[in-house]
Parts: sequence; C-alpha cells; structure tokens
Amino acid sequence: MKSIFKIQKIVLLLGLIFTACDSYIEEEFYGGLVAENFIDEDNADQLVAGMYSNLRELYKKGYGIMFSGTDMFTSQDDVRSNLPINDYFGLTASEGNAAEFWGKNYSLTTDANTVINRYENQISWSDANLAVRDNGIAQAKALRALGFYNLVRHFGGVVLDLNETTTIRTDYVRATEAETFTQIIADLEAAIPNLGDTPQTGRMSKRAAQHLLADVYLTRAYKSFGSDADYTTAANLAEQAIGSYDIRSQTYAQVFDYGNQVNPEVLFAVQYGSNGNFDDRNNNKHGVFMNPIDNYAGIGRNNPYGANNTSLMPTPRFYELLESNDSRDEVTLHRVLFADEDATFTSPEGSDNVVVGDTIVYYPKESIDAVELADKLNRYWVYQPDQYLFGLPDNIPGAIYQYSSNVLRTNFPIFKKFDDVGIDAENGGSRDTFLFRIAETHLIAAEANLGAGNTSAALSHINRVRERATGVANHYASVDIDTILDERAIELAGEEDRWAVLKRTGKLEERINMYNPHNVDHGVFAADTHLVRPIPDNEVALSEGSLDQNPNY
Repeated sequence: MKSIFKIQKIVLLLGLIFTACDSYIEEEFYGGLVAENFIDEDNADQLVAGMYSNLRELYKKGYGIMFSGTDMFTSQDDVRSNLPINDYFGLTASEGNAAEFWGKNYSLTTDANTVINRYENQISWSDANLAVRDNGIAQAKALRALGFYNLVRHFGGVVLDLNETTTIRTDYVRATEAETFTQIIADLEAAIPNLGDTPQTGRMSKRAAQHLLADVYLTRAYKSFGSDADYTTAANLAEQAIGSYDIRSQTYAQVFDYGNQVNPEVLFAVQYGSNGNFDDRNNNKHGVFMNPIDNYAGIGRNNPYGANNTSLMPTPRFYELLESNDSRDEVTLHRVLFADEDATFTSPEGSDNVVVGDTIVYYPKESIDAVELADKLNRYWVYQPDQYLFGLPDNIPGAIYQYSSNVLRTNFPIFKKFDDVGIDAENGGSRDTFLFRIAETHLIAAEANLGAGNTSAALSHINRVRERATGVANHYASVDIDTILDERAIELAGEEDRWAVLKRTGKLEERINMYNPHNVDHGVFAADTHLVRPIPDNEVALSEGSLDQNPNY
C-alpha cells in the first residue's frame, strides 16, 4: 500500500462529469485534466462528488476490523485455530486489516482537505453561488470528520492533517485522542448549518451529520476528557436526527428490500447502482458471513447467494438473541438454501437426485426431534442450532445425508439482509451499503439517555426499535448497557462497527471472553494493548521516527 503520508494525492485528476441519479452518484473520469486548470465555480462540485468514491473501498475493506474479535462475530475455523485480528494472539503492527483501514480513511480525509482548500482559497465564487460554496465545504468537513472518527476509535489519537498536501513530508506527529475528538466535533458543528435537509441521494445531509455528531459526543462521554454533559448533547442531537420519522412506518423487511434502498430510514449510505461504470456495480457486502456454499451438491459457483469474503461467521450468541417473534430473523438470515443447478448427491447410505429449487440445507431456528431429523436427512442437510460452528455432527444411521459426507465442517445460516443482484461470487453487487439508519439513531439516543440518567427516555427509544421488530410495545421494562448492546447486535448486524461500540462501552473484553468461541478457547486480549489497533508498521517506518507506535506493538 502506498504510504498515506509519503505519497498523497497532490492533484485530483477528476475532470469528471457528475450525473445525478435516483440511487447513486455516478462519475465519469477523463484523463489529462487537473484541478488547477479545470475547476471553477461551475464544475467545482465534481471535487465534492469525488470524495464520496472513497467510501466504497473504505467500507468494502473494513469488515475485518469492524467485526472480528467481537462478541457477535468470530472465525469460521476450528476454535483452536488462530486468526490474530479475531483472538488477538500474535496481533502485530503488520496486521493487514488495520493498515487497509488506516489508508482508506486517510484517503477520505486527504480528498476532503483538497476540497476545503480549493473551495476556500482557489475558486472564485460569485455572490450567487456562495451558498453552494458553503455547502461543498460543509460536505467536505463532515466527511473529514467521519474519516478521523473512524481512525480515533480504532487507533487513538492520530495525525490531524487539515491542509491539502502539495509536498512530500515526513514530520507528521500524532495529536492526542482528546485533540482528535475536538477537531471532529469542530468539523461537524461547522458543517451542520450549511448541509441540506434533503440533499441529492448519497450526499451528507444535516440529519446524517447530526447522527454522526451524536455518536461522537456519546463516545467522548465515556472518556476521561469527556463529561456527563456529552451524554445530554448526544441525546439531543439524536432526537434532531430522528425528527418526525416513525420507524414503524416501514417493516424491517421493507427497509432491506432491494427495490427500496432509497428510503426515509436511511440517513446516509455508500451508493452503488446497476448502471454506470464498473465500480458502481461492484459492492461485495452480500459476501459477509457466508460459508463456501458452492461445495453443497446442487449449489453452483454462480449461485444467487454469492461467495464468502470475510472468513467470519456469527457467534452462537448472535443466534440466541433472535427470539421466536422477531421478524429480523427472517430478513437477516437464510435458514433454507435452495439448489440452483441439477446434481446428484451420493453417500454410503444411498443417493439423492437434486433438481433446481430443491432444498439443499435447512437450519432450524429451534432444535427438531430425532424422528423429524432422520426423515429430513433423507432429502437434505439439517444443521441444528447447537451445530452452528466448526465441527462434525454424529451421523444418523440410515440417513442418506451423512454428516461425514459433507466436505464443509463449518455450517451456519448465512446472511440474507445484504442479498444483491448481478453478483459474480463475492463481487459485482449493486446494493447500497447503509451507514446511518434512524433505528441506530434511536439506539444512540437510548444509550445517551441511559448515560444521562434519563431511564424513561432510554426505554422509549429502545422499545420503539423492538416494537418494529416484534409488534410488541414496551417489551423492555428496564434497560442497561448490555440490553442496548444486545438490541444493537440484532438490529444492526453487519452494519455497525461492533468492535468500536464494544470498546466505547467498556464491554469489549468482558463480552468476547463470554461469547467469542475462539477467545474463550485461547484468546489473549489485553486491555493495555488491544483497546487500540497498531499503527501500520510501514507508516511508522516511513515517518522517519515522527510517528509513535501504540503501546506494546
């Protein structure tokens, strides 16, 4: 990876024509045109549009660092196996997930700095376009804040470079964590007044920035340099972001309906689309939390489900949280996989002819009895809830589908909520990646009100989310931080930065040692080391000693 400090974007070779679409920001790139001789007030928005493209790679490459080593996600391998990002055993400064995350977030902040500089200092604006100028700067500051916020949660204090990079430098020094939070808050507070209430789809809106700022204040409230007032500020900002929207106006299924991606619950999303260039239709979110299902007879490589791209799976605890009346189970998980090609399955006990549309594997929500299990195993695989991990269940005598005949040793209900169209294995998707949803804003408000001592308000917000999922009003009679973390786990599975949320609440070590099987078996999490990620070693080396590594890496 190129060093984000040594080799920065000095000019943006955008020269692009920006086209407004209903569902995504589409850009065309032309070579030979540079910002110095091309950008003026009539086409300056192209610089702003270019910033958003960074979000695609950032959130396509961030799954490992956001989900691994948490209470809800773990490695698909034997519990005795070692994946450093998941069980912290052997985690070093050469860890690739951290380096990718560091680089992609700095690409975002670098492009934001370019926009701010050009908009403030190099473009001549007419009086009629001053509001356009201010809105462009506001979008850039909001995205810069997002990049720095991603970084500070994982790495601690980081380099706060606020200027467009025009020369090679090696004298970068990390700010403190408190200084980083101060800058993030300053950027968002400056941005919010000049952001649109209803901007073009895919752009940062006023309410999206309020959602983000609420999360920032909430996270700072837990810090030694934060205060109780931060909880109240976070709660108020969350209320503003929610506005008058009632999440019960849409079902959970409707929110994740592929044809309803631009909907009022989604405050901000990474945009894709089935038209446009290759990058517009190359999301990989459908490939999270899957096993190699094309090893099942009857499911081919070009199946409609996709292919795994994380080597991660939900922990048993995740499945335990999904109660019988929770509609999110059906939306989130494929409990039945169907054949997309004809095949013949053969085992020592017999054979079964599979045709397109046949059930291939069934993952019951509740355990089924021995008689029903034996019957079903003559037609397809069945994996019971206590078998959703690496392992080899005992064969059922006489059943055609013998567990020992399945080459897969890890079997679990794969994710459904991110199903996509036009996919090619792990890539090729056109579904947007939701970053901020109002359901999460309610859960931010619940956590902030809990911290502020307003239990009734916290209950109101968490119960609103639960009611949409189950139809039961006032499900919770009491609330604590573990209740909120469990509700977040179900509602925001595969969406939230789970690692950062657990760190914020002080629950990371406790919950991975309770619920992450690999950590329970051999994890070596140490709070004095692993509550921050290692600064990528190539960045430290290239800084010629100006960048300090995090302790114990």
